[in-house]
Amino acid sequence: MDLSIFSPGRVTPESVIFSFGTVLLDLLSGKHIPPSHALDMIRGKNILLLMDSHLEGNFSTEEATVVFDLASRCLQYEPRERPNTKDLVATIAPLQNKPDVPSYVMLGIPKHEDAPPTPQHPLSPMGDACSRMDLTAIHQILVTTHYKDDEGTNELSFQEWTQQMRDMLEARKRGDLAFRDRDFKAAIDCYSQFIDVGTMVSPTVYARRSLCHLMCDQPDAALRDAMQAQCVYPDWSTAFYMQAVALAKLDMHKDAADMLNEAAALEEKKQRGGRGS
Repeated sequence: MDLSIFSPGRVTPESVIFSFGTVLLDLLSGKHIPPSHALDMIRGKNILLLMDSHLEGNFSTEEATVVFDLASRCLQYEPRERPNTKDLVATIAPLQNKPDVPSYVMLGIPKHEDAPPTPQHPLSPMGDACSRMDLTAIHQILVTTHYKDDEGTNELSFQEWTQQMRDMLEARKRGDLAFRDRDFKAAIDCYSQFIDVGTMVSPTVYARRSLCHLMCDQPDAALRDAMQAQCVYPDWSTAFYMQAVALAKLDMHKDAADMLNEAAALEEKKQRGGRGS
């Protein structure tokens, strides 16, 4: 059994597939189902009874069956029994028999051609740099912040401090030096070595590699890394700020503005908590 699916802070390809299965199940059922109970809930059940009642039967039973079957495969306890990403795409792609439809159209909400909203919360230096897409300023902030936000995201036993661990930390150190010296391609290589080992998960490394990708004009990869940083540290404003910059680079300006506001709100919440302690 793959215990990593219940271990916060550890991200593996198999655990991502498992998480995707829980998202599928939540979307189909309209309920949040604890991952440890997800497979038991759908095993041997009538699909019509499992579907979100708010859909009022307005769905294809055949397609719902395909998606529930996919969710069941993603939720298998043994990692080797779960599909890989190619299998996911091969299963889901044929279900998309209509062109991309914006969510506001699907929900019948009229579209208002408004300019991107201005931030609803005061911006920190990081927030201001991200709102201006000033990659140089973001780089300086990440260099200065170092790894202080990683505290508490990893708990390692004495046995884990092996030669492999030392090699991994050495790769991170080389990545940090390259990042400081603005050798972003080298930093990507070194941080990738650190991440691929998987023994320690660092949101800061994901954020730094995200910026490196932006500096190399790779906004898709930057967005993926920023999202991974959020998976490791869900309330970390920097992960949201980096997503905002990547989304803006992808010309998704409304989503970028929303993400910027969410990041600013998280920062404000953290500051209020700090003053109250």
